[in-house]
Amino acid sequence: MVDASRTPQILEHLQKSLASTVYDTKWIPSSARFVSLGSYPKNTGCLQIFQLDGNELKVCLETEKPVSFKCGTFGASGLAERQLATGDFNGNINIWDLEHHRTPIMEVQAHAGIINSMDGVGGQAKGFGAPELVTGGRDGRVAIWDVRQKDAPVAVFEPKDSGNIRDCWCVAFGNSYDDEERCVLAGYDNGDVKMFDLRNGQVRWEENVKNGVCGVEFDRRDIKMNKFFATTLESRFHAYDARTYHSEKGFTGMTEKVPHASTIWGTRSLPQNRDVFMVMGGDGSLLLYKYNYPDKRQVKDADNQWVGVVGNVSLLANRNVSSQPIASFDWSPDKEGLACCGSFDQCVRVVVVTKLNRI
Repeated sequence: MVDASRTPQILEHLQKSLASTVYDTKWIPSSARFVSLGSYPKNTGCLQIFQLDGNELKVCLETEKPVSFKCGTFGASGLAERQLATGDFNGNINIWDLEHHRTPIMEVQAHAGIINSMDGVGGQAKGFGAPELVTGGRDGRVAIWDVRQKDAPVAVFEPKDSGNIRDCWCVAFGNSYDDEERCVLAGYDNGDVKMFDLRNGQVRWEENVKNGVCGVEFDRRDIKMNKFFATTLESRFHAYDARTYHSEKGFTGMTEKVPHASTIWGTRSLPQNRDVFMVMGGDGSLLLYKYNYPDKRQVKDADNQWVGVVGNVSLLANRNVSSQPIASFDWSPDKEGLACCGSFDQCVRVVVVTKLNRI
């Protein structure tokens, strides 16, 4: 029998309807505010900042830009500056000072077409290495940018076959545990998941999961690779143990089908507990899962080589908050259980997940 006193609950705390389509939401570090990025009906960019004010969501800033926004991150900025990097539908990267937002601090043409996804690393107080952005675009390129130099990317991974370019839908940083090591995950519309080693400048691992990959994520960016996730069309997500790499089998993974028939837009690991993560459902659901480690994380195979052992996942809570897909979700880095999300019903929401300290 489930102990209700220990079971987390997903509660919708605040909701606000907007006049724009929301593509990304990001919590502003060390604050009670979050950013919403999206598009107005006339295909111009919408950048809004919301403040938690009692039982209301107060709009602190709303500004219109020439091109629709698709994604953003604070990952490559320090906690003092908290500068927002954005990717737009024309393939531009912009970095904004939210206090002086008329013109971007940095602007660079990064891709030929829409930037589908971006991530940042190295900017936070405990980060290692250079402050960098990674972008993935419709042109199939995965590009790494040092925010201190805008002339050219520091690394580019392009499609081998120019006649068969696959749309890169998602990217994520990880394994950035010192000043030299750093990896990037990329997911593509044909089901490919690739891990690029930035130290060696080559593909470290790749696999095809048979469905378009909507989201990829390491459970932590700034530690040695522990595990990572890939989410796909047709109600599935994949979890991989990243501690042990086998020369032939690669990383050991498992597949989980969620209890509804829709696309899984991504996962977001809880900053305070890397084994708890939220899954964004295409039917408007938020699903909270816990990853359970196996008794042994590696075993010897028939050839006396170490092979990883993947764990399993358990569903802790499930809440439908929208009639449309949850396209973005971001945990507050400071307050456990507090999060913001955006959906295609043109709403942003603040949710609270209770009892996470009892898991």
